[in-house]
Amino acid sequence: MNVTWSKIQKQRLVELNANEVILEYTFQDAKERDKSFQNLDKELVLANKKHLLELKNKELRPLLCQLESQLVQRLTQEGFVQVVTPHILPKDMLEKMTITNEHPLSNQVFWVDKNKCLRPMLAPNLYSLLRDLERIWEKPIKIFEIGTCFRKESQGANHLNEFTMLNLVELGDLEGKQKQRLKELADMVMDAAGVADYILEGCESEVYNETIDIVLNDLEIGSGAYGPHKLDNNWGIFDPWVGIGFGLERLVTVKRDYKNIRRTGRSISYLDGSRLNI
Repeated sequence: MNVTWSKIQKQRLVELNANEVILEYTFQDAKERDKSFQNLDKELVLANKKHLLELKNKELRPLLCQLESQLVQRLTQEGFVQVVTPHILPKDMLEKMTITNEHPLSNQVFWVDKNKCLRPMLAPNLYSLLRDLERIWEKPIKIFEIGTCFRKESQGANHLNEFTMLNLVELGDLEGKQKQRLKELADMVMDAAGVADYILEGCESEVYNETIDIVLNDLEIGSGAYGPHKLDNNWGIFDPWVGIGFGLERLVTVKRDYKNIRRTGRSISYLDGSRLNI
């Protein structure tokens, strides 16, 4: 008879970032399993403690924060201007993105009151900035923001209710070159993040209808779109543009080969991916 990990044991091993091979171990009986669990638990706890000591004595900053700095440095070198916009959105800005009460994404919105919400995406604010900057700056206009977004996501291994987005957008002389420029920008960000072996693939979107996603190991790391797009009229944007959004916690997840994105996000249970309950 093959005995597998108990539910509690497997959860503990996942929390300590045991690899897939370990999670699929089988045993002749419960006694053998429990002894193996005790040994593995000790090994994985030591690995977590070692990582936390390296953070204290060497790295000093979680990988999520280091990644943000790397991306800011690269994007500003490429002429993108960093912007900072509000976390709270008025309802009408969501409606301009077609997210009305009937839209599927409306159920994922954290409402502050009946007319304001925590932003589920950065795009509405960036659209608004582009409209004004187009009157002030010469083209191309290249801006980006790195900031927190909030969604009532299912608590699966790849979703967080509070997560960090990088959105970059370029507006200007791009007619007929949008897809190529989108690929160039995706390559630039992934190179800055130190992530390789990803692919670009088309995907349906509830907001943009169609997106070009950046995918690694079946996990969507980023999603890009371009215009002219039917949404543009809602914002007074008429020139061609390209834009991409990346989830930074997902980038950390693939860089560290974590099994659960909750290791990488804002947490009081994990620090830089290491479990604190050890």
